[in-house]
Amino acid sequence: MSSISLNRVSVLTPHPLFQDINVTFGTGDRVGLVAGNGAGKSTLLRCLAGMAEPTTGTIIRSRGLRIGFVEQDVPERLLNLGFAESLRRAIPPDERAARGWQVDLLLGQLEVPDEFVERPLHALSGGWQRLALIAQSWIKEPDLLLLDEPTNHLDLEKIRLLEDWIAADARDTIMVIASHDRQFLDACTNQTLFLRPEQSRLYAHPFSRARQLLGEDDSAQAATFARLDREAARLRQSAGELRNIGINSRSEAAQKKSAQMARRAQQIEQGLRPVPKEKSGDIRLATRSTHARVMMRLDAVAVTAPDGKSLFRTEKLAIVQGDRAVILGRNGVGKSQFINLLRRAFDGIGETPGIQVSPAITMGYLDQQMSQLPSARSPQDFIGETFRLGDQRSRTLLASAGFPVVQQDRPIARLSAGQRARLGLLALRLAEPNFYLMDEPTNHLDIDGQERLEAEILARDTTCILISHDRHFVETIATRYFLIEKGRLREIEAAGRPAWS
Repeated sequence: MSSISLNRVSVLTPHPLFQDINVTFGTGDRVGLVAGNGAGKSTLLRCLAGMAEPTTGTIIRSRGLRIGFVEQDVPERLLNLGFAESLRRAIPPDERAARGWQVDLLLGQLEVPDEFVERPLHALSGGWQRLALIAQSWIKEPDLLLLDEPTNHLDLEKIRLLEDWIAADARDTIMVIASHDRQFLDACTNQTLFLRPEQSRLYAHPFSRARQLLGEDDSAQAATFARLDREAARLRQSAGELRNIGINSRSEAAQKKSAQMARRAQQIEQGLRPVPKEKSGDIRLATRSTHARVMMRLDAVAVTAPDGKSLFRTEKLAIVQGDRAVILGRNGVGKSQFINLLRRAFDGIGETPGIQVSPAITMGYLDQQMSQLPSARSPQDFIGETFRLGDQRSRTLLASAGFPVVQQDRPIARLSAGQRARLGLLALRLAEPNFYLMDEPTNHLDIDGQERLEAEILARDTTCILISHDRHFVETIATRYFLIEKGRLREIEAAGRPAWS
């Protein structure tokens, strides 16, 4: 029987990411790994894969355990390989001839377009790159599969395909899945491990139920903490009063009793463990006012790929103030190209026939790669100089967004994907737009960050066009749906969305 056991595993950097984890996972266990950005999910996965060592503790793997690890980014060694070749290379060299048929089978099951089969991974969209990494682990037939944000960039059809595979073909594989996709976690896991610096907690339930139980346990712990804190305060007060009585009456018994009560109070205080408080940082938006009703008009806009290939045309449509329009479609149909074309039209870059932008628009833009962030500069330099803020004001804003002082002067390139996402959202807020273009804004946000972004969009009645494959996020904030299919973009009703969208 395949298994992996963690014995008092801790990682300190130098502050604890997590401590004293004692768990064993065996055949059929599918574990959701949940924590805030930068809280150690990827680090723990790398430890499980044997690519990193914990600071303390041991990890014991059953003999012959085959491990598949899907990281967030495409390894550099694979970028120049074609889709099919990357799958072939995942098979042991002495088995490639006999198992070549599996490559063709997978390409068919994943509906990889013919033109993508030999195309290098670096030339594919983020969704197809992600799918290639998952397929490489799939073909290895692992006993333990580690997935780091597997749904990032995948369209909803491919997310459901992945869910079906986990539920059926991979039901006996041990899985540890780090994900911020709430519906995916509910569909694919049967256990949930909440990583925390002090005391991580494991529940034998999928995310939603486990989160409810975690909240109940935290509330019970907080109530116990408050009760014991009151008891310690009462003992200290009584000890003080009794000590004064003992001194005044020269009673050694009273002073001895006072010392016992003081020691008991100290023991209680040392045993108190406050309820952990997540410190992933605040997310806020700002929306400046405008009297314009129609923010943007589109009339038969032609969207093309970078090589000039025609992707689709739009209908005649208008985006009005208060619209929250979500663009749907399969990976590779041109959703990101469309968002980029709208941004170029606003910036006045090149010719963009068919797009009419209101002069009242102040646009805020966020793409999947956070390419608007200068990777060589620090968050402090970027925020302070871009928005002409003083040093102290910049540092205060960065701290409120979840950046400790030690991270504020590091190059942006060294930040985690989630931290870059929060920095991009902070920059959006400071720009005070009245129209948002966002391409997968929740991809690298933790669950707390997603919920805060949802709340901000709704509270500020934000006008936006966005791409997202996060079903919970889309269903919470969308007011209009636009589908790219068969060479055209058209508006659809929510109830009319195809199953894969």
